[in-house]
Amino acid sequence: MRVLGVDPGLTRCGIGVVEGTAGRPLRMGGVGVVRTPADAEVPDRLVLVERGIEEWLEEYRPDVVAVERVFSQHNVRTVMGTAQASAVAMLCAARRGLPVALHTPSEVKAAVTGTGRADKAQVGAMVTRLLRLDAPPKPADAADALALAICHIWRAPAEDRLQQARLQQARHQQLHRRQIRAARVVSEAVARAEPAPAPGSVPPAAPARRTQSTPKDSR
Repeated sequence: MRVLGVDPGLTRCGIGVVEGTAGRPLRMGGVGVVRTPADAEVPDRLVLVERGIEEWLEEYRPDVVAVERVFSQHNVRTVMGTAQASAVAMLCAARRGLPVALHTPSEVKAAVTGTGRADKAQVGAMVTRLLRLDAPPKPADAADALALAICHIWRAPAEDRLQQARLQQARHQQLHRRQIRAARVVSEAVARAEPAPAPGSVPPAAPARRTQSTPKDSR
């Protein structure tokens, strides 16, 4: 599996490509950052991000694109730019028919370091170790993009099994609903086929029970 990880951002959008399968050594395909000038208009910056991501997609032809799930409870202005860059990455992937996987920062940290509260230095160190690099990728956005790709490779088998279980459950539920509808249709058809009594008619009397007479004693 070849995964292109995207750590979205307007000023620096980290890009990293990792190849491999869960349980086996991974290999880095490439890593870098798409930069945009801070004094440019947001639409122009998004165009630059889109062009940069398209170049990476064209060169590495990944099987899936992993993007950091964006959320924030504090600096709304900053997270808006990040969310816009994230949307551009998902758009680029969808345009090529590539699946998109979203992972939260805590999920990525936990997958790579074992704890969801790891700092950027710890993430960079583990990425360097897992990919057998000479030094941590710089800037941290690049290392985060590689961590996203690693996270997806490791989580993909479990997520696939969960998705298959959900699909199977949905099929069972759909079959059950069809069976209920079929039983209802049959019941309604039987009810319509039974003749209804005429208005004012008296239902037939039940047949009298025959009683067996006992012979009288002859004396």
